[in-house]
Amino acid sequence: MSLQASRKKGKKYINVIPTDEAGFGKMIPILREYMGNKAENTPQKQLGPFKTDTSVYNTPPESGLRFTWVGHSSILIEIDGKRILTDPVWGERASFSKYLGPKRFFEPPIALSDLPPLDAVLLSHDHYDHLDKGTIKFFAGTSIPFYCSIGVGQYLENWGIIGNFITEMDWGDSVLIGNEIVITSTPSRHFSGRGVVNRNETLWASFVIKGPKHNIYFGADSGWSLSFAEIGEAFGPFDLTMLEVGAYGKYWADIHMGPDHASNAHIALKGKLMMPIHYGTFNLAPHAWYEPVERLEKYAKDKKVSLFVPEPGRPIEVKGAYNSAWWKKFM
Repeated sequence: MSLQASRKKGKKYINVIPTDEAGFGKMIPILREYMGNKAENTPQKQLGPFKTDTSVYNTPPESGLRFTWVGHSSILIEIDGKRILTDPVWGERASFSKYLGPKRFFEPPIALSDLPPLDAVLLSHDHYDHLDKGTIKFFAGTSIPFYCSIGVGQYLENWGIIGNFITEMDWGDSVLIGNEIVITSTPSRHFSGRGVVNRNETLWASFVIKGPKHNIYFGADSGWSLSFAEIGEAFGPFDLTMLEVGAYGKYWADIHMGPDHASNAHIALKGKLMMPIHYGTFNLAPHAWYEPVERLEKYAKDKKVSLFVPEPGRPIEVKGAYNSAWWKKFM
């Protein structure tokens, strides 16, 4: 089964199905929702500090699969002898400014300079909470391969990543990491743009990461769509799916699915373990900071979904269901 490549309408990429992207027309109701909101969007207690024991990386995971959740959608994945970093955001704010915009709830648990050697950096799309200028500039001049959605490479080059190490991918494209790991770009239901004028002029994506022993899925940002079942049919079953559970609201259900649809997506993907991402790090929606993962626990129980929930910064080997319940001590 081959996946549909991306499509454009003029200069703009479009989703596989009609999608309400909560644009300017929804601005007033969204602002009203925020103003009337009484949820604990930002933690009242300081989260952390979380600290990564970097000596762990001196020993490869016995199972071949280990994850360090840095926060939000930034994950250090160790799979079958390779290390892949997804959507790295180490900046204090997910914003165009150092002084405005959503601020991190906790410091990154590992410094960029303390990361172990990487085999690839994977970038799903160009939103500020997934593509951070300061973080990318840290890697300027290195020979680490960057794999990104179409159009995102222009930012990487501007920030010092050598062009020869940038590979842009369309939906359905595959690349090989070290002759062993195959990464395939797959559709997601979202949008793109880092400013008012360039909305949807770069592509957004999810990724299948398949090694000789393990097969995993990085969902990045997406609303619910039938693409999950198609990806599950074409590439599943998956040992683990990484799916966004946070930053949902009634006015943008088409582009952020929340914990209910995320658990449905996991089932459609034929996943064994579900790892929630895109929560507990930035205030991006009118729900309590802990609500996404709390709700996911209930949905997972009802739907018999096995969870894999590491605390920020702690490298955890995949040996079965695991829930650190890290957030509960800060509620």
